[in-house]
Amino acid sequence: MGPLPYGWVLRFDRRLTVVIEVDRLPQLREPVLVAAFSGWVDAGLAGSGAAAMLAEQLTARSRFARLDLAELVDLSATRPKVRLVDDQREITWPGIELVAGSLGVDVVVATGPEPSIRWGAVIEELVELTRRLGVQRAYFLGGMPAAASHRRAVRVAATATRRSLAQELELLRDDYEGATGFQTAFQVALGDGGIDAVGLWAQVPGYLAGSPSPPAIAATLRRVGELARIDVRLAALDSQVDDYLRRVEAGLEERPDVADAVRAIEAGTTHDVPSGDELAREIERFLREQ
Repeated sequence: MGPLPYGWVLRFDRRLTVVIEVDRLPQLREPVLVAAFSGWVDAGLAGSGAAAMLAEQLTARSRFARLDLAELVDLSATRPKVRLVDDQREITWPGIELVAGSLGVDVVVATGPEPSIRWGAVIEELVELTRRLGVQRAYFLGGMPAAASHRRAVRVAATATRRSLAQELELLRDDYEGATGFQTAFQVALGDGGIDAVGLWAQVPGYLAGSPSPPAIAATLRRVGELARIDVRLAALDSQVDDYLRRVEAGLEERPDVADAVRAIEAGTTHDVPSGDELAREIERFLREQ
């Protein structure tokens, strides 16, 4: 695929113009798409953390496209970032970035915050870009708060766009109905367009869902590696996982009542367990202090 004009313009209406900045479409062979969008829902940063680590591991890595979201997000909730460049302040506005590279197979990684508005139009253009890249299958990563214990292996539930595809997956979650997020809408749109798509959702202990969870990130990364045949490297996470679990256990030693609540979760008697918010505040306070 040859170069595209810089500044590929997507016109939603006369009042709002959004630009996908495409430098050059990479030359890829049967790539897979891995996507994670922060917002709703990414407990423990399981999805965005795993996607970021995967992007860092890619060989011949190149950022080839960016969708500026400055006019498509609530900037009071998803704030731009500032940094100093030659003693001058530089603002980086929220956006969805796409990078490509190889790790056993060719991979495209899409990350960023979910838009606040115009989901249909944004998804339509992202689906078209996915087609142009020749993507064969897509994987969407996230995390869900669950009645689970940090002392047990993190389980990763899955959703799929086709029943035959779902048969390849373990711990299939096909019974959910209710509010959903941008990446699920994107997943469904890809399926409607003939591109297989899988959603992977780490089941993060509810009392730890508000802070980064190395065990959940590692479990998500491992699962997408298995399904997509991506040669992900997990060794770098081992020490982080061990340190994280030690710190959580140290926090529980200081609060026997919270430790009792965790044991109740493990025993399945959660009717006497404090709310997830209460548990999260206690344990996350300790993690911050450390």
